[in-house]
Amino acid sequence: MARRYFGTDGIRGRANKHPMTSEVALKVGMAAGKVFTNVTHTHRPRVVIGKDTRLSGYMLEAALMSGFTSVGMDVFLLGPMPTPAVAMLTRSLRADLGVMISASHNRFDDNGIKLFDPDGYKLSDKVELHIEDLIEQDSANLLAGAEEIGRATRVESAQERYVEYAKRTLPRNLRFDGLRIVVDCANGAGYRVAPEVLWELGAEVIKIGVEPNGRNINLKCGSTSPDALIDKVHEVRADIGIALDGDADRVVIVDEKGQIVDGDQLMAVIAASWHRRGRLAAGGIVATVMSNLGLERHLQDMGLSLARTPVGDRYVVEHMRKHGYNVGGEQSGHIVLSDFTTTGDGLVSALQVLAVAVASERPVSEVCSCFTPVPQILKNVRYADGRPLDDGGVKKAIKAAQTKLGNAGRLVIRPSGTEPVIRVMAEGDDLGIVNGVVDDICEAVKSVAARPA
Repeated sequence: MARRYFGTDGIRGRANKHPMTSEVALKVGMAAGKVFTNVTHTHRPRVVIGKDTRLSGYMLEAALMSGFTSVGMDVFLLGPMPTPAVAMLTRSLRADLGVMISASHNRFDDNGIKLFDPDGYKLSDKVELHIEDLIEQDSANLLAGAEEIGRATRVESAQERYVEYAKRTLPRNLRFDGLRIVVDCANGAGYRVAPEVLWELGAEVIKIGVEPNGRNINLKCGSTSPDALIDKVHEVRADIGIALDGDADRVVIVDEKGQIVDGDQLMAVIAASWHRRGRLAAGGIVATVMSNLGLERHLQDMGLSLARTPVGDRYVVEHMRKHGYNVGGEQSGHIVLSDFTTTGDGLVSALQVLAVAVASERPVSEVCSCFTPVPQILKNVRYADGRPLDDGGVKKAIKAAQTKLGNAGRLVIRPSGTEPVIRVMAEGDDLGIVNGVVDDICEAVKSVAARPA
């Protein structure tokens, strides 16, 4: 069934344009609230709402709050908080629903609405479709009686709760005394809590990306723009740099030499550490089709498996839950450690890597050099409309590419779930072949995109 509002990661779009308007947010609050108030309760139904630092967050927060209270839900406002903190507090506060207002790593003029069930997991497709159906109905049918209208309360202790939660993911006596850490919070949701956690654990903390103004989230900072972090690590001779994205659910690390460490290497570090300690479940980890072939080979050398899913953390989490894995994630740094979290948590993932460095008394550059990545090329091709991958010329180019790569490489071509682009990725031991097949497919897609509608 075609989706009208929800995409691969909640509802997302340009702020103040459909579907990211106050009108739609109001209806989402009413519809989602209605779904989660129809359950038998021993208490009044409640929802927690967190957000990042985007200017449009004020507008969407107010609209959602109005929608939820109008159908009889009590609202608990968290203010700017990381996405994983919202998921955690949904469980901690015994809420029936959690909401995060964020467009993650996108520019400030985008925004989004992510919904979590009472256990802190993103909603199933079935529930999202049910909410979409209710959004389209007459809103008057959803309203509670005057005596059942909900209340709104601000949770003043939300920040402290998350700080303590993050610290408890480490062994009790582990400290970061003597470490100099640069943390880039992307002027986003983690700008208060992330530096506080690191400082309370004993580190010397140098903060950047901690002056949000509503418009500078992810602007030349954070995990998608790590140049500022690299420069600061060099400048202060830090032991490690940690870059979060706008909603702090993903992380990129920079070692003491200024080299970027991506999510594949971080998963390898955590998997090896947990495997040695007998903590790794299901004999491997879960990653997406975009993770490097080098990671897969490295895990195989340790006798571990790599299960691959479609792109998107929700698919990673679904596979982890179904098959009993406790480590999974994406190359982008969206890492899920289900012993602690129900979604990606950039800070908690960084803490696990720091714990390995401290315990081994080795520099981060050594700890995070687990394997040599196979040459991998990813390019995006923008298109206006239509289905470029259905074109005969594109199909022919893909088939030729698969033949050239053979068994020594991989090819992944997929439409983006968040913007009108085709993502073309290839990897293999021969960089020349990899470059060639990616270019050939991109040219084929471009030729389709350039045709008159």
